[in-house]
Amino acid sequence: MNEIFDLIVLGAGSGGIATARRAASYGARVAIIESGRLGGTCVNVGCVPKKVMWNAASLAHGLEMAGDYGFKLSRHGFDWPVMKKKRDDYIVRLNEIYQRNLDLDEIKMFQGHGRLVDTHTIEVVDPHNQASEKLAIEGRHVLIATGGRPSVPDIPGAEYGITSDGFFELEELPERVVVVGAGYIAVELAGVLNQLGSEVTMILRNESFLRTFDASLRETLMEEMMNAGVNILSCTHMNRIEKQENGNLHIVSSHSEDIRDIDCLIWAIGRSSNTDDIGLDKIGIETTSAGFIETDDQQNTAVDGVYAVGDITGRAALTPVAIAAGRRLADRLFNHQTDAKLDYDNIPSVVFSHPPIGTVGMAEDEARERYGQVKIYQSRFTNMINALSEQKPKSLIKMITAGAKEKVVGIHVIGEGADEIVQGFAVAIRMGAHKTDLDNTVAIHPTASEELVLLS
Repeated sequence: MNEIFDLIVLGAGSGGIATARRAASYGARVAIIESGRLGGTCVNVGCVPKKVMWNAASLAHGLEMAGDYGFKLSRHGFDWPVMKKKRDDYIVRLNEIYQRNLDLDEIKMFQGHGRLVDTHTIEVVDPHNQASEKLAIEGRHVLIATGGRPSVPDIPGAEYGITSDGFFELEELPERVVVVGAGYIAVELAGVLNQLGSEVTMILRNESFLRTFDASLRETLMEEMMNAGVNILSCTHMNRIEKQENGNLHIVSSHSEDIRDIDCLIWAIGRSSNTDDIGLDKIGIETTSAGFIETDDQQNTAVDGVYAVGDITGRAALTPVAIAAGRRLADRLFNHQTDAKLDYDNIPSVVFSHPPIGTVGMAEDEARERYGQVKIYQSRFTNMINALSEQKPKSLIKMITAGAKEKVVGIHVIGEGADEIVQGFAVAIRMGAHKTDLDNTVAIHPTASEELVLLS
C-alpha cells in the first residue's frame, strides 16, 4: 500500500520547506520530494552565495577606499579559490542544517523527481534512471513548490555561455566577462565581478536595465556602474557566439559589433518555471504562456487540494515571499485559520548591486497611474563614507506620496546602506504612514537614513 500523508510537497526550496515545517508544527504528517540539494535556488545558487560574493566585492571596494582614510593597504592578492571553497563549505553546512530541521520535525524526505499521477498520488522516480522502480505516495493535500531555472537563448553558440548557476561553479576569477540581461541578477553579477577586478560588459536588449523599478533608481545605478568601469551596451541584440582558436569567445551582435577574447559569457536573461514533467496534465492544471501556475489569493490552483507557492506562481519571485505564502497556507490548512493569506502589496526588496538598491511600494509611474495626483520628495547626496575620498558616488532617496494627507505609497533608496535602510520603513508603509509621521520622527545623525525624515 502507498504511504499516506497529510501534505506532500514537491520541491525542497524555501517555500516548500517553510510550508512543510509549519504544517508539521501543527501535527500534520508531511513528506517532501526533492531531486537536488535542500534549500533550492536561494540557498545553493541564489540569495545566500550571491550575498557572500557581494560581501567579497564590497570588501574589495573598501580596500580601495582605505587609502583615503590613511591606511596603507592593497586589494591585490585576492584568492578566488580560497573564497570559493569557504563559500561552498558554508552552503554545505546550511544543507545539513536543513536536513536536521526536517528530521527534528519528523518530515519524511524522498530523494528523487516527483510526478503527479492524480490529485492525491505522486510517484517518485530516480531522475538519472527513468527505468528504475517507481515509488508512489499519497497525500490529502499537495503543494507544488518546484521553483525555476535560468533560461538560455536559442541562438547559435549559446552553449558556450554559463548561467547564474554556472557562475557559482567558476574556479577562477574571469578576466573579461560579458553579462547578458537586464534584470537584478544581471546587474548583481556584473557589479560583483567588476568590483573584484574583471573587465565587465553588459548587453541589454533595451535602453536600460531594471525596467520594473522606479526610473530614478535605474538611472542612478546605470550612471554609477558606468563610472565604476562597467561597459554597458544598450539596444543590442546578439546574433551568435563563436569560439576562437585560443578558446576564448567571440560575440557577434545585430549591429555587427564584435566583442572578442571573452573568457566568460553569463546568461542572465530570465528564468523558466520547473513545471514541465511533473504531471500537471494528469490533473488538468494548465500553465500560463509564461509557464506559471495560476493561483488565487490563498495559493489554491484550479484543482481542489493542489496548491502552489513561490516562483512558479509568477508573483513576486522572492524567497521571503515564498516562505510567507507557504506558512500562511499551512496556517489555513492545518491550524483552522480559514482567512490566512499573504498580502502581496508593499513587498520590500533589495538589489545587491554596487551601489545597492532598497525599494518598497509603488514606482513613480505606477503611483501616478493609480492616484493621478502624487507628490514626490527626493534627495540626492554624497554618503559620508565618501567624505575623505576623491570619488563622490551619489546616493538617492525618493519618497512618493498620494492624497491630501500625503500617504506614503513608495520609498526608493540607492546608495551605501540602502539594503539595510528599507526594512524599517517598509513597516511604516504597511502601517499606512503619512509624510507627517516621518516629519515628526527625530533624525539619527549623521546617517544616510535620516534623509527620509528630513525630506522637504
